[in-house]
Amino acid sequence: MGRVLGLFISNGGVPKSPVDSVEITVNGLVGDSHNNTKHHGGLFKAVCVLTKELLDKLQHEGHPIKPGSTGENVLLEGISLDVGVKFKIGEVELKVLSATSPCWKIASSFTDGDYDRMSDKHYPGDTRWYCKVLKEGRVSILEDAF
Repeated sequence: MGRVLGLFISNGGVPKSPVDSVEITVNGLVGDSHNNTKHHGGLFKAVCVLTKELLDKLQHEGHPIKPGSTGENVLLEGISLDVGVKFKIGEVELKVLSATSPCWKIASSFTDGDYDRMSDKHYPGDTRWYCKVLKEGRVSILEDAF
């Protein structure tokens, strides 16, 4: 059983700031904005998810990554994600549509600015995931995910 460990929003850019609870619509988290809507947000990239397991792995490798620092909206623990996986957090149902492409704007989260360390292309599975919202609703931290 997975759990929601963090929820993050910003007025655009990174890092994103933590919130305890948030409404999620088909367009993403209410109160969250993107500086570059060509590459972020929209119906097919509404929610960006990172797993605690990957965060821990990257920190163990010595990277200064922190929750919210790579632009993720949701930090989950105890769930395995890949393209096509559907899961529920709080009232919200999500479907993973794609791995994210890392960007130079998250370089400060990585030793020597190596943001490519979070590239699914070079490190399969070591990525953030873009999700489509199948069912809207409210999510709070520490809620179960399944």
